[in-house]
Amino acid sequence: MDLVPALEEPLRKVLGPATAKVMAEHLGLHTVGDLLHHYPRRYEERGQLTHLADLPMDEHVTVVAQVADARLHTFASARAPRGKGQRLEVTITDGSGRLQLVFFGKGVHKPHKELLPGTRAMFAGKVSVFNRRLQLAHPAYELLRGDAEETVETWAGALIPIYPATAKLESWKIGKALQTVLPSAQEAVDPLPDSLREGRGLVPLPEALLKIHRPHTKADIEDARARLKWDEAFVLQVALARRRHADAQLPAVARRPTPDGLLAAFDDRLPFTLTEGQQKVSKEIFDDLATEHPMHRLLQGEVGSGKTMVALRAMLAVVDAGGQAAMLAPTEVLAQQHHRSVTEMMGELAEGGMLGGAENATKVVLLTGSMGAAARRQALLDLATGEAGIVIGTHALIEDKVQFHDLGLVVVDEQHRFGVEQRDALRGKGKQPPHLLVMTATPIPRTVAMTVFGDLETSVLDQLPAGRSPIASHVVPAADKPHFLARAWERVREEVAKGHQAYVVCPRIGDEAEEPKARKSPEDEAEKRPPLAVLDVADQLGKGPLDGLRVEVLHGRMPPDDKDAVMRRFAAGETDVLVATTVIEVGVNVPNATAMVIMDADRFGVSQLHQLRGRVGRGSAPGLCLLVTEMPEASAARQRLNAVASTLDGFELSRIDLEQRREGDVLGQAQSGTRSSLRMLAVIEDEEIIAEAREEAAAVVAADPELERLPGLRTALQALLDEEREQYLEKG
Repeated sequence: MDLVPALEEPLRKVLGPATAKVMAEHLGLHTVGDLLHHYPRRYEERGQLTHLADLPMDEHVTVVAQVADARLHTFASARAPRGKGQRLEVTITDGSGRLQLVFFGKGVHKPHKELLPGTRAMFAGKVSVFNRRLQLAHPAYELLRGDAEETVETWAGALIPIYPATAKLESWKIGKALQTVLPSAQEAVDPLPDSLREGRGLVPLPEALLKIHRPHTKADIEDARARLKWDEAFVLQVALARRRHADAQLPAVARRPTPDGLLAAFDDRLPFTLTEGQQKVSKEIFDDLATEHPMHRLLQGEVGSGKTMVALRAMLAVVDAGGQAAMLAPTEVLAQQHHRSVTEMMGELAEGGMLGGAENATKVVLLTGSMGAAARRQALLDLATGEAGIVIGTHALIEDKVQFHDLGLVVVDEQHRFGVEQRDALRGKGKQPPHLLVMTATPIPRTVAMTVFGDLETSVLDQLPAGRSPIASHVVPAADKPHFLARAWERVREEVAKGHQAYVVCPRIGDEAEEPKARKSPEDEAEKRPPLAVLDVADQLGKGPLDGLRVEVLHGRMPPDDKDAVMRRFAAGETDVLVATTVIEVGVNVPNATAMVIMDADRFGVSQLHQLRGRVGRGSAPGLCLLVTEMPEASAARQRLNAVASTLDGFELSRIDLEQRREGDVLGQAQSGTRSSLRMLAVIEDEEIIAEAREEAAAVVAADPELERLPGLRTALQALLDEEREQYLEKG
């Protein structure tokens, strides 16, 4: 069934090509339906004005205020040398504060006639500072004239919707466009089943659309919001429930460990007992592996909570059952490290087919892009014959040439480094869909969103194994207090003097072929200084505050052998200080490293800082993490760093991150939140709605997987899941 044509009508037919072009380019709105779902950000009451006292700098604002005075000045300038230049200065007030408006040149005539003292209007423009005073230069404005038949009361009490706008299209122009298309809202097809809508006392969709755009009272706005939040939560949950339902129909080979096989032999060798958390999570995973449809499980655990151990035991269980397991790591450094630690943990159990190997041993092979041809050929052969039960590798595992004998389990480390397509390609290597275990140390926003939305089963490891030490974190404000930075380098020397080691992390490498695609935030723009670079910082430290210590550098563009050599020297204690980029972010394990100094810490995300910090305090000595920044005390960047310094709880941090970044387009590729497909729903605030919608959706899909009895819901799903998103969800 097609969408109702009225809502599919292209905006250019309804509003004309010029307005439609701006809406498409700047707001991503193409059809009448898109525009109806472009909701007001907030509402102004004509009687109760925006506070001019709290205008944000550099933002596009809309204010409702009264003209206090207007003065026309003439001045001489290069263009108007005889003193014929004109500047109109208008002061507006709303009782809370005053704001200056300026108009120049030919632009002064119309406002000079219209903006007389006492006039009330809406003004829109970008707030800037001139002579230490806030001002709007050449704002667009709309006079507020009460029509004769409108009484002053209704006029002052009306709610004026303020839309997310752009410099090219002011809020009230969007409002006028909505006025034109609002009658079509009557034809909106309601996606919610009647029983659900009535049971929860929600208004019908056409009514919700009318009330959100043209509310008469605040209660109208509440009704509309409650209804539209439910729509978003429910339609999304139905998409996820259908995917879970489809996954449950897929066949998979059940993999059960043999009682006295490889896993049992491995457990006997362990020099410590597993934490309760590890035992509980392992049981959840083994139960999933024993079923005949594919496991889709997310394993969330703090940095260092022993996720690798849990994953390794799952891999051994699958090998026991005659299958193979593949572990996908985001970088070569990490793949090599996992390979080293897995073979060390397994000892002779990893020496299948070799002299001295245990009888039930298997082979553990490494496969990365930079391996030599001979080693690579041997690894591929071992996989194809089934000789190798476990393979650990990077993207190289996904290439067409790689054939498995019987792939039973895919473990993906650090999900946020792997595209969905890549996981999908690896899953396609099994004769039947393999089981999937995704591990993440910081529940990053999309994962948190998906956890709240729940489309992967989730296991959480929340205790740290014995022997892990606490990490103290402090913000070092280098610009405000330079002596704090000097003290930071003294602390590094003190740690080295005690026989420990330290990391210094920088955002850039510093050779000329620099990555140009770094995102520019307004804060970057404001300070214009390029981020600090590894090569420069290492040089300055070696000659300056860390003179006499053994300082080495590590970054992603070094040849793999050099990287490995540097890491080995650091692990062996032959280097005191490692100056590195974020290549050390995941999985690097050097228990003797106790201190970390992160330069330009404001240039890293919350999750990344938490990951980096997890590299210290991995032994018996306490860890220290110093976040160096030049950002001013009041900036958002400093608040973010203070949050990281104040808690070691990754779940708490991911919530902070999510509140700051928004959830990203939960369905799309984008990781950070510029345009969310969620317009009304806020993942953190609306967890309850989401949880209830999940239950409702599961029930609806169980009863009617193809939604044959709910054409409105099918239509809404198609609109939500255009082709690309549908595939994205499929690959999950």
